[in-house]
Amino acid sequence: MARDFDARRGADTDDDDLQEQSLESLKAQRVGAAADLGDDMDPLEAELDLPDADLRDEELALRVLPRQADEFTCTSCFLVHHRSQLADVRRTVCADCAA
Repeated sequence: MARDFDARRGADTDDDDLQEQSLESLKAQRVGAAADLGDDMDPLEAELDLPDADLRDEELALRVLPRQADEFTCTSCFLVHHRSQLADVRRTVCADCAA
């Protein structure tokens, strides 16, 4: 039998029984909470559901411009910034990431 040397000494059997009972009750509560949801929808997703926002069949029309001559891509956050935001020329890091 393996012994946990970090465990308290003495009446370990009573503590072990209480822990097992409390674990079982927690598992039962978790199963009950999952059953209350009813469907597979995430609770946060239900809260963020916008009325008349069914955009599944919509196409997103965006005009994407290539990086301009006065812009750079930060090597830390990978966002494109204007040259005025360049904090470290050698590492090509923006002012937000350098702070």
